[in-house]
Amino acid sequence: MQLKQKTRRSLGIKAVCAATAVAGLFAAGAAAAAYPERPITWIVPFPPGGAMDVIARTLGESLAKDLGQPIVVENKPGAGGNIGAAQVANAKPDGYTIMIVANGMAVNPSLYKKLSYDPIADFEPISLLADVPNILVTQATRKDVNSVKDVIEQAKANPGKYTYASAGVGTSIHLAGALFTYLGKLDMLHVPYKGSGPAVSDLLGGQVDYMFDSITSSKPHIDAGKLKALAITTTKRSASLPDVPTIAESGLPGYELRPWFATFAPAGTPVEVIQTLQKAMLKAMETDKVKATFKTIGAEKIGSTPQELKTYLQSETEKWKKILSETGISAQ
Repeated sequence: MQLKQKTRRSLGIKAVCAATAVAGLFAAGAAAAAYPERPITWIVPFPPGGAMDVIARTLGESLAKDLGQPIVVENKPGAGGNIGAAQVANAKPDGYTIMIVANGMAVNPSLYKKLSYDPIADFEPISLLADVPNILVTQATRKDVNSVKDVIEQAKANPGKYTYASAGVGTSIHLAGALFTYLGKLDMLHVPYKGSGPAVSDLLGGQVDYMFDSITSSKPHIDAGKLKALAITTTKRSASLPDVPTIAESGLPGYELRPWFATFAPAGTPVEVIQTLQKAMLKAMETDKVKATFKTIGAEKIGSTPQELKTYLQSETEKWKKILSETGISAQ
């Protein structure tokens, strides 16, 4: 009799546990199915106005229509994107806080001696979005330079004489120049500025010789005849400037700097939520408005699965670890 009571009691406990587990799974599934139920905050870890900000805001409009909830873009600039990234790393992993980043995500672990977050372990990848090529430019009035070959020959003949501007240490504009001098074995002086605006201003004024500027900000000056486009930093030519060759095909084989943009969520964000966001982003990139904006800013659509983005981030992190180690570039 006592054994029967224990058996019934044991079966009762198991039944309750099973019911609880099923209820938990049902609740989790229902929550995922209902996502999103409120506005999503999209962190941009750089100031307004740049390619990253434009991409987030343009995609955000399409995402809001598709998901049925507002996408609130918040700019959290500072420390090469580290302030915004740290905020997202510490956010609740529920899909209501995401961020857009550039290739600095792969560079910063080697550029900064200490980060408050782990770029790989603390985030869930969503999708690669696009790349926006950098372009080697100089003053349109210069008659002595018309190609990458000219730049290399003059730099080798005059070590330390020529300068290249950047929007700051660790930006893709800086890294493009650093990679150029590294592969070309050139002695050129890097002149960092606090943002692309003042750097371009001094380039136009002739205070610096070159800049590996974003195509987004340099193209208007190229179209106006104020800057001369010498080469694109990616491995294929840009649809925005199809007559401008790549650096690799212009005398520096193996050169590639691809300023890419991607989206991440805090680590632990449910797989179903990541899938919802990834599908919505890929869908948004096929809309006419997003395509038109991408064309205007010189962005080339990529798109990826979360796993593809994770693999790419890992390979980019290793690539820049080697380059920064050999060049001695540091933010400290």
